[in-house]
Amino acid sequence: MQEPSAEDKRLARRARLVGIVIAVTMLLWMGAQWIGPKMGLEARFVFLFDLAALAAFFWALVVTYQIWRRRQDNEG
Repeated sequence: MQEPSAEDKRLARRARLVGIVIAVTMLLWMGAQWIGPKMGLEARFVFLFDLAALAAFFWALVVTYQIWRRRQDNEG
C-alpha cells in the first residue's frame, strides 16, 4: 500500500478540523438555545449565538468545498 502524500495528509487534517468545528458548533449552539431562556437572556442575545453558529457552518462549508476542489485537482 502506498503512503499518503503530504498534500493528502494536509487535506485529511483540514477535514478533521472541519468535522470538529461542526460538532462543537452544534453542541454549543444547542446549549445556548437551552440555557438562554433559563438564564433570562433577551432574544437578541440568543440571536447572536445563532449568527455565530451560522458563521461557523458557513466557514465549514467553504473549507469543505476547498478540500473537494483540491482533491479533484490532484486526481486529474
